[in-house]
Amino acid sequence: MQPIWRCSLVLSLSLLNSFALAQQAVEEQAVTWTARDAKLKWGPCPPFLPKGCGIAVLHGDPAKDNVDVFLRVPAKSTLPLHWHTSAERMVLVAGELRVTYDGQKTAVLKSGTYAYGPPKKPHKAFCASTAPCVLFIAFESPLDAVPVEGPSR
Repeated sequence: MQPIWRCSLVLSLSLLNSFALAQQAVEEQAVTWTARDAKLKWGPCPPFLPKGCGIAVLHGDPAKDNVDVFLRVPAKSTLPLHWHTSAERMVLVAGELRVTYDGQKTAVLKSGTYAYGPPKKPHKAFCASTAPCVLFIAFESPLDAVPVEGPSR
């Protein structure tokens, strides 16, 4: 049996840790964004993606786990075959996006459509609309996009 002071110390440290986590959660600010928000900071996409493509970080750090982004794809443009280390959870915000994962039929995403992409599963997409496509993506792992070399399947 442990001395009572050790149990008290463990309980006190546990409570302090819980308080610190709760305090951190309280200090974090809630955010809201729309795809057309003038305050969004759009950055470039990796060079293998189409010219005019943009990424805006909504929450988190792209170099760390759990980052949320908007991906803006020019109208009538193709995202070539690529994969991500992370799973991706997506909702199409604007446009019509046709997404094809290796070994699966093409899925047509319209505004409000949810899609899930498994980690490291190659896929390509085409923005079929006359206006840019905007996709919300939540990544579990740091943000990356790895092009698949060779002919598109």
